Amino acid sequence: MFTGIIEEIAEVVALKKEGSNLHISLKSSITNELKIDQSVAHNGVCLTVVDIKDAVYTVTAIKETLDKSNLGLLEVGSKVNLERCLQMGGRLDGHMVQGHVDQSAKCTAISEENGSHIFTFSHKESDNMTVDKGSVCVNGVSLTVVNSKDTSFSVAIIPYTFWHTNFQNIAIGDTVNIEFDILGKYISKMFMRDM
Repeated sequence: MFTGIIEEIAEVVALKKEGSNLHISLKSSITNELKIDQSVAHNGVCLTVVDIKDAVYTVTAIKETLDKSNLGLLEVGSKVNLERCLQMGGRLDGHMVQGHVDQSAKCTAISEENGSHIFTFSHKESDNMTVDKGSVCVNGVSLTVVNSKDTSFSVAIIPYTFWHTNFQNIAIGDTVNIEFDILGKYISKMFMRDM
């Protein structure tokens, strides 16, 4: 489990295809604190650390993950949001995030409003939904939804979040990872079952 509070921005230093899998090697200031088999969220996708060498560690994404997320679009030099798993007994500053991306979305608009930024994303229609003032996870960042619609929503990004996540690198047309709120997904599933 994760909180959607980003700890670090890592840089992709190598990508290696092996069958339908993609090995992603990243350089991070927290690499020396990681261990093999540890779960780390990468742009909101929970991946297992499989190798560590000096300041670089490697994770592997399978085809299912690559199909549902933006990880297959990474290039050497890409910036990736990182969060280690939630420690029991710690504060839950964001919201409950599983690290299981539901789908990707496209950035359709960015505007600046008094020092903050409003990002709008469009996504495929699904049983999952957003609600105004509800939670959503975008590239691993726990955010509050504004202007919720069936296939789009916006989020307001404060300056701290903008400069301490890869939101500073997102442009119109870019693909991001979306994890809808887990409580909303369960409620939606219950209603769909009863219809």
